[in-house]
Amino acid sequence: AVPEAAMAAERPRSLFALSAAAVSRSMAALEQDVWALPGHLLRGLLPLLTVFHLERAEDAARRAGLSTQPIWRKLWDDVMKTRPPNSESITCWRKKFLETFFSNVLHGVLDVSSDWRLNDSQFSPLLHSSPHVSQLTLCNMLQGAVELTAKHNHKVLENLAGSLRILKFQHLLSCDQSIRHSLVLLLHRLIHHGSVSQVSMYSWPVPDTILLVLILSMSAGFWRSGNALTYHSSPCGLCREEDQAQSQETAQEGAERGYNTEREGSSGENQKGSPEEADARMNSVLPGPRSPPLQNPVCEETSSEVPCDHISIQGGSPSRSSSEQLSCHPIPRKTRRWLKPAVGRKRRCLRRSRGHYADPEDLYDFVFTVAREDNSGSLDKTRTAEGENTENCTSSSPRSPCTGHGSCKKRGGPAGIFSLKAAHRFRSVSTLELFSIPLTGETCRTLSNLLSSWVSLENLVLSYNGLDANISCILLGLRALSCHPECSLRVLRVSDIFSHMPCMELVRCVLSALPQLHTLSVSFDLKNQLEGNRPEGNPSCSEAEIPESCLEVLEIRFPREPLHTAFLLPVLKASKSLQQLSLDSATLPCPQELGLLLEVLKEHTPNLKKLSFHDVNLAEHQKEVLLLLQDPGLQEITFSFCRLFESSTAEFLSEIINTVKRNSSLKSLKLPGNRLGAYWNHRLVALADIFSEDSSSSLCQLDVSSNCIKPDGLLEFTKKLEDHIQQRGGQIPFTHLRLFQNWLDQDAETAQEALQRLKAVCSVVNDSWDSSQAFADYISVM
Repeated sequence: AVPEAAMAAERPRSLFALSAAAVSRSMAALEQDVWALPGHLLRGLLPLLTVFHLERAEDAARRAGLSTQPIWRKLWDDVMKTRPPNSESITCWRKKFLETFFSNVLHGVLDVSSDWRLNDSQFSPLLHSSPHVSQLTLCNMLQGAVELTAKHNHKVLENLAGSLRILKFQHLLSCDQSIRHSLVLLLHRLIHHGSVSQVSMYSWPVPDTILLVLILSMSAGFWRSGNALTYHSSPCGLCREEDQAQSQETAQEGAERGYNTEREGSSGENQKGSPEEADARMNSVLPGPRSPPLQNPVCEETSSEVPCDHISIQGGSPSRSSSEQLSCHPIPRKTRRWLKPAVGRKRRCLRRSRGHYADPEDLYDFVFTVAREDNSGSLDKTRTAEGENTENCTSSSPRSPCTGHGSCKKRGGPAGIFSLKAAHRFRSVSTLELFSIPLTGETCRTLSNLLSSWVSLENLVLSYNGLDANISCILLGLRALSCHPECSLRVLRVSDIFSHMPCMELVRCVLSALPQLHTLSVSFDLKNQLEGNRPEGNPSCSEAEIPESCLEVLEIRFPREPLHTAFLLPVLKASKSLQQLSLDSATLPCPQELGLLLEVLKEHTPNLKKLSFHDVNLAEHQKEVLLLLQDPGLQEITFSFCRLFESSTAEFLSEIINTVKRNSSLKSLKLPGNRLGAYWNHRLVALADIFSEDSSSSLCQLDVSSNCIKPDGLLEFTKKLEDHIQQRGGQIPFTHLRLFQNWLDQDAETAQEALQRLKAVCSVVNDSWDSSQAFADYISVM
């Protein structure tokens, strides 16, 4: 019931207020009548409803021309008591509130009895809010997974299967087999039979191998028959329905073609039984109509040519050495043709393996087979037949991390391990992100194996995983994937502390393996300590031809490596579609290097629109900076922490301003971290002249964050900008100004005046940054 305090704000209470309170307490009986009320009455009633009835009132409010957004926003402030990140970009506070409400209730963070608006005996908090949940985070001991797969939350799970798009795991801990079983049920329903398209994992310093491989494998769509996935003692109903439909379709096709569906070829088995028994046998071995077959086409020796002459996969694992796979050039060999795996062959494999598995629910059976099934055997055979190719991008590694593993040579692995070849292939996600999760060699082999046939994968992010030499193993799987005609991978982001090889060498290897990429980001903090005396580049690799790529965005953060244009040249030549280039933390080995880079960019990247330099010392490259600012093709230029004015004169600043004034194609100029506010703010104030009356500039966005700007300097800049606007009749293209991390806290009153006047001119984005604390932090780490 609504407490008396809820109406205390209106004293004396009006007849309408008393009536509205009474109606809100009786919504169970009056709901349909309430939705028919006229708008002026409904407006006063909506704030008095619980969140459950308020959610149901959305259609009625819309018909009456009312918005519930202010009510949901007030609910957020009252209940959550926090400011959500990027609150300016939230378009629907109802969805934001209910999604956070679901997560907080699921994890026991929010007590629904704490506020009368959250508590209604007629409604289940999880069930009612679940249709609005598109993003969910599970953490720690996966208590949320156990709760969601409980029998009383069956309908909640069904709702999530239709609404959830992003599933995140954070700070996971090791758990027992019963919890892993709940996770299996959850992933099977939300990914294999649901709508989840992105799986992200964060901050797992010591990952549980079983749990990690389980999540990766099911995200890739691999698991055994759905009939083995019991949900409260019953097989997965969706799998059973699909398998029955598939078996009936297969049996019908076999009957029409006159074949005996039970013929096994060399197995010599003659199975007989009723049609029901035949269906049951088919259900146990045939994948339903979910996705392409589990196995990639098997290579067999014939007289045909190989469509992709560098990979052979069985059970999803690469079948050639790392050196051969990282070189995508045709190699003379016996010609082969690609054949689809026969149904009979897959069924024979299952029958051979069936006797080994006493416990069909043992997760160990599955997860430890993905990495090592047939890997070394096929690799060794390939080496024997074709030899080794050492002149490629992995020649620096003495042996591939994907080869030589003893257990790989045992077919199917030790007794009791579930065969990956016998697994079904279900629906898989399109985005995989791994942040701060160390990956061992075994886990990398598993991931490589999964990637090799993950055709639905569009975005892959590997961030701070300690890959080191195992990056070559990941590239093996990606190269195999790129040869698949249905490969969807378009975005790859790799970042880590140490680089196993020079950045440009890695970029060339990636583009050679994945020419269809649209976005490639490579980022490293430090050089590998073992590379102390290693040459900065590999001449043979730098001279290798890179196939023409579809690359549109290239981002490279160097671990303080020299930027050699000669090594970047093959990449740019192959990337005619490049639109955005970002170079971070590079050093320029000689004064002429930047000029060479500009020439190469002008010649080979005609579509380049955005160019960014971060933490690159450009103090002695004033001529090149001016050339970039007058380039008619560039629409966005960033010089971030580039020390532009460290050794410059006032004339250089004037030349920058005049160049920008004459460039009508430049839309965005970002100059964070260049000390524009130092020395009496004269540089910042001078920038206002870009918008003077004689300017032909089309500049819309200006970023002057982290520039030591003081309140008085910002106010002077604002006044000068206002004068130019007045001279131009109130019309300038300038729309956005970014002011993060400046010294505006030194005079709050002046800063407030400057910001208010600026906001009348353009959109201003700033923060409440404590400059004194930042300076103290800086001193403490010196």
